[in-house]
Amino acid sequence: MLVIPTLRRRTQLLIAFLLAVAIAVPVFGTTATPAAAASSGPCDIYASGGTPCEAAYSTTRAMFAAYNGPLYQIQRASDSRTLNIGLASAGGLVAAAPQVSFCSGTTCTITQLYDQTPNANNMPISPGSSCSGCSGGLSGPGPNGSDIGANAMALPITIGGQGAYGVLVNNIGTGYRNNAAKNVPTGSQPEGIYMLTSSKLTSGSCCFDFGSAETNDSDDGNATMNAIYYGSACWTGGCTGPGPWVGGDLENGMYFSAAGPNPSNIPSETGSFLSAWEKNNGTTNFTLKYGNGQSGGLTQAYSGALPNGYNPMKVQPSIELGTGGDNSPEGAGEFFEGAVTKGFPTDATENSVQANITAAGYTNNNTTFPPPTESVISLKAHANGKYVDAANNTTSLIADATSVGTNETFSMLANNNGTVNLKARSNNNWVTAESNGNSPLIANRGAAGPWETFYLIHNPDGSVSFRAYNNQHIVTAENAGAASLIANRTAIGPWEEFDLATASAG
Repeated sequence: MLVIPTLRRRTQLLIAFLLAVAIAVPVFGTTATPAAAASSGPCDIYASGGTPCEAAYSTTRAMFAAYNGPLYQIQRASDSRTLNIGLASAGGLVAAAPQVSFCSGTTCTITQLYDQTPNANNMPISPGSSCSGCSGGLSGPGPNGSDIGANAMALPITIGGQGAYGVLVNNIGTGYRNNAAKNVPTGSQPEGIYMLTSSKLTSGSCCFDFGSAETNDSDDGNATMNAIYYGSACWTGGCTGPGPWVGGDLENGMYFSAAGPNPSNIPSETGSFLSAWEKNNGTTNFTLKYGNGQSGGLTQAYSGALPNGYNPMKVQPSIELGTGGDNSPEGAGEFFEGAVTKGFPTDATENSVQANITAAGYTNNNTTFPPPTESVISLKAHANGKYVDAANNTTSLIADATSVGTNETFSMLANNNGTVNLKARSNNNWVTAESNGNSPLIANRGAAGPWETFYLIHNPDGSVSFRAYNNQHIVTAENAGAASLIANRTAIGPWEEFDLATASAG
């Protein structure tokens, strides 16, 4: 009677031992068990704080512990095929190896950023002025006035010891947008935003933004957008230091405080990985913070009243990255992750998200960019062999001079994206393709924006041509040089060619 129970117990022990061995020893030739999901992501933290993410994007990792979908889509130039880039495991880091293989021997563009929330507020390349009802905005350089996507391989970094890629906004007109975002804050509803960016590439122009914008890619007036701006454009004047700074782009102004300028005790906010924060309760307060994306906590740069004319907010259901609310295209920056939340996040919640970012292990942001260069030039038109003259700020540019003097010299600022800006030495004003290119070129602007931006084209015979960014047309010395310069041609011939002579800046 004692034998049977003893055998049963021994059999049970043997089975338990064999099961333990089977679990402990890997079985080759079968699919490995996926790694466990992360304990929490930024959006899990926001949700636990009562301010859930309504739009969340990253090219490097999951924003929720349970997320296991795609992060972004790329398209390669060689055959126009697309590929979704996802995660190595649920709640984990990006699996970048397929991208490296897919893009080998060709170039790839990021064509869409996937929203990780259930709202599916995915951001494709911005339609710019090409979409129905968007004609009031600024055109992008893409087809029919749309924007362009970022080079998928141009911003390599490391996260958690694994290779990854960020979104590099370094070509004019690079932008992403969803003009029908679901469940995001609108009107004067409270809203929180953060993004992980970097000071390794910024600009002093408008606008490198992430957040809420207008649904028609147009300027709909004060308070119709609520986005983080990061850069060194001091819209209101009176800033202290070189920047860049984290600000709120609230439309018709990038604000670092209610009055506009940055706090004088914060001359710049920099880092290879920098976390940028903005929250707005819609009526009485907006708050700006920044932090080191690799270690440490957050610094509050401003918290207080909204600027005059911005109470209440009138936010629309559109989410954008890379450009201004009206598709202003001259922002430059880097993006790795970010989210838009419903409600006004607490400081404790934001501190916890910051800790989550620093724990992710962002490193090796080593890509560098040459600064803009300035030279003094003159332009001789092939149309008639005469030099381009900018006599004053009321007379259009025309090729009518037989020698070079002050009126025939320009400071040319060459940007790192293939574009240039021209400033007349005669009056120190920027040359503009007036009226979106419909009027002759004239030197009468105090600052350089899209109308003052030109692509510099090097022709096979050593001459150069200029294509106006705003309408994508070639500048011509009209009527064989007898009429003013104007950007109205679609092809390059002798009238559109100029010899460029340079001298040292001074």
